[in-house]
Amino acid sequence: MKKMLFLMFTAIALLSSCDTDNDINFHYEALEIKSVEMPESFNRGDIYTIKVTYLRPDNCTYFEGFDVVREEVTTRNIVAVAAVFDKEEECVALNTEQVATFKFEVLYQDPYLFRYRTGKDENGEPTYLEITVPVNDPSTD
Repeated sequence: MKKMLFLMFTAIALLSSCDTDNDINFHYEALEIKSVEMPESFNRGDIYTIKVTYLRPDNCTYFEGFDVVREEVTTRNIVAVAAVFDKEEECVALNTEQVATFKFEVLYQDPYLFRYRTGKDENGEPTYLEITVPVNDPSTD
């Protein structure tokens, strides 16, 4: 029993002694997508690597991945997501174009509509680069 109490108190001491002065604060933001490389058509059942060029605005912003949301059966809304670290010192503007990829599997025969978020308009509404890709059915060839 004494051993169990010792372990419990040790665990509590370790957990309560964590240094919270070094907390890292960040938030997520959408990055501006500049361009996309996609095939002219898909083959149903194949997996494709989609190449996306986005803008990294500063040294506080780090690419985290893509948020791909299925809006309809063959409509996909894609956002490049970044973690933006809230640093005490000022961030340095970079405005560099970077490239990232994601895999996409073609499951349906109908054409796919991809809507890549490029930023916001003057009213603060999201703007999109829309690309429609037709699908070939290899079983009919």
